[in-house]
Amino acid sequence: MIGSLRFLLEWIANSDKAGMQVTRVAIAIVFLWIGALKFAPYEADSITPFVANSPFLSFFYKHPDQYKAHLTREGELKPADRAWQTENNTYRFSNGLGSVEIIIGLLTLVGLFSRRYGMLGAILAFLTPFVTLSFLITTPEVWVSALGDTPHGFPWLSGAGRLVIKDVMLLAGGWLIMTDSARALLEVGRQPASDLGGVRHFLGAGKL
Repeated sequence: MIGSLRFLLEWIANSDKAGMQVTRVAIAIVFLWIGALKFAPYEADSITPFVANSPFLSFFYKHPDQYKAHLTREGELKPADRAWQTENNTYRFSNGLGSVEIIIGLLTLVGLFSRRYGMLGAILAFLTPFVTLSFLITTPEVWVSALGDTPHGFPWLSGAGRLVIKDVMLLAGGWLIMTDSARALLEVGRQPASDLGGVRHFLGAGKL
């Protein structure tokens, strides 16, 4: 069986470099797409529970303790709640967060060509999930509510919780591209001192 699949197995075994680049592109797509969506009011509304309950982010809102009365479903338009969200600074914060995510996505994507900027993007991509995964602790809405059905609370993830837990994969992917970027930087640093091109790279010129 293994003999008949040897060619395929050898190709898979030697595709780690391509896989690393695909991982980089995949992470960039997530940050770029989700970051762009942060400029849409429905997406800004949907992250309100996460931000309002976070000890690291709630200060960005003017009325974080009042968000529950103004939640809307995706595709739903309630002018009064939209006005409250505007006054709450929900959309301004979401625009800022989206801008940060787009920058992370671009830096991660540029890592295909630049070791230095790729390393910066990889570090940010690795650190971001630590914030989002903290929502599993701070946000009540990530667990199924006690509305009469038996499964509720921990470990029963709600739709919001299932969305957050996926960032475990983003954390792992960020770690991989971060190590790949670090390895690339170290390889440049190990080049002979007589190699002026390598020195220029190490100091920040060219592809570095």
